[in-house]
Amino acid sequence: MLIAHVLRGKGADVHTLPASATLQQAAEELNARRVGALVVLDGEGALIGVFSERDLVREVARRGMVALSAEIGAAMTRNVITAHPDETIDDCLGRMTDRRIRHLPVMEGQGLVGIVSIGDLVKHRIAAAEAEAAAMQAYIAAH
Repeated sequence: MLIAHVLRGKGADVHTLPASATLQQAAEELNARRVGALVVLDGEGALIGVFSERDLVREVARRGMVALSAEIGAAMTRNVITAHPDETIDDCLGRMTDRRIRHLPVMEGQGLVGIVSIGDLVKHRIAAAEAEAAAMQAYIAAH
């Protein structure tokens, strides 16, 4: 199964913030949207980073509550690992496991077309395994 199939199922909504947003604003957005990461865009709408719950916790633990007034541009992950819609779920799961990341922005050319989490991908893998098991049971029962 491809990442494009996952995006069709979950939708292509991506929650974003500019690098100038504060950690406080990011925390509020993460909470309001019930997501674990936000994509950070520059003034032209290009991907420049990802800000996750881990980034927030790390900054607050390191600097205390004063960190909440800092800009997310200073705390975000800059070397963003991305996916393409034509990649397989297995390829992306492997990349996420190897790199110890939970979110992959999905890019087509220079355009951001979605984001997938490790939870999204595991959910699809489980659904595929369950469908395969059901098909196998139906086959065995018919013969």
